[in-house]
Amino acid sequence: MKKNVPSQTLLKAELHVHIEGAAHPELVHRLAERHGKNLDAFMRDDGSYIWSDFTNFLECYDNVAAVICTPEDYADLTEDYLLRNAAEGCFYTEFFLSPDHVAALGMSYQNLLDGISEGYRRAQEKSDANGFPIEARFIVTCLRHMGPEAAIDVAKRIERHPHPLVTGFGMGGDERLFSQRAFAPAFEIAHKAGFACTTHAGEFGGPQSVKDALDHLPVRRIGHGVRSIEDADLVKRLAAENITLEVCPHSNIALGLYPSLQVHPLKALMEADVLTTISSDDPPFFSTSIGKEYDEMQAVQGWGRDVMEGFTRRSLEAAFLDEESRRSLLERLDEEH
Repeated sequence: MKKNVPSQTLLKAELHVHIEGAAHPELVHRLAERHGKNLDAFMRDDGSYIWSDFTNFLECYDNVAAVICTPEDYADLTEDYLLRNAAEGCFYTEFFLSPDHVAALGMSYQNLLDGISEGYRRAQEKSDANGFPIEARFIVTCLRHMGPEAAIDVAKRIERHPHPLVTGFGMGGDERLFSQRAFAPAFEIAHKAGFACTTHAGEFGGPQSVKDALDHLPVRRIGHGVRSIEDADLVKRLAAENITLEVCPHSNIALGLYPSLQVHPLKALMEADVLTTISSDDPPFFSTSIGKEYDEMQAVQGWGRDVMEGFTRRSLEAAFLDEESRRSLLERLDEEH
């Protein structure tokens, strides 16, 4: 088997990326000029974002996100990220969207949908012209730190206003606040309305947050979930219930969960038959990309092409997609094998 396959030659799929967290510094500079905003407080001259710990990262994220404040901005962001992903061989991407976040900027949920839909259309046109067709879907998230009642409002909003590109419901925000169980009513509304569900757990909340999610929420996937490795029974449960983990290695390193990729638990989770995928989370904040995630995990572990294609296959199998689209993407992956 071939090893160290260049990222652009291997088809990839990404299930876990926050749309504002995907904003490349070059794009943020353009948007700041568009709106007359100053970036000095949270961006260095070299384009890297300024933060030191998880709490500070959340603050920096909000500062960057505040520069993205119109439907046009979201169109530009969606287009820019999808084309960057396509350049690295990523042909399917799922974004997290937060209606509560854009509401704080004076934008409606429909404004957000209009922006991301236009950006997706433009990215598809350009990618098709380059002979590399792409697809994307969007997962609407409630924000944990805004509490359970706000989450119910978000779930009701997507229930009342369905959109063909919005196929999932999830929860982001500060995992250290509230319990997973507190958000069960919101998830039940979304689940009954036909939205597939995921939630952030097992990052800062530890393995108990994963168990709580499995016990109380109708989730098919867990965002991160890596600290499940600390509980052997939980690891067995994840494997038995075919729960897919949206693993973001460089995010886990940058935020201090693990000191290096060499000791990251991804390999151990795979060896325990847990379904795992690879994503980039908030890539510019962590000096990464979907290509870098694949390449560096492959280099560290010495995995061959078949193992790396396995991440893409599992991502497509766990994607919040209609079955016809899923089958088409899997067939394309098979053709490239």
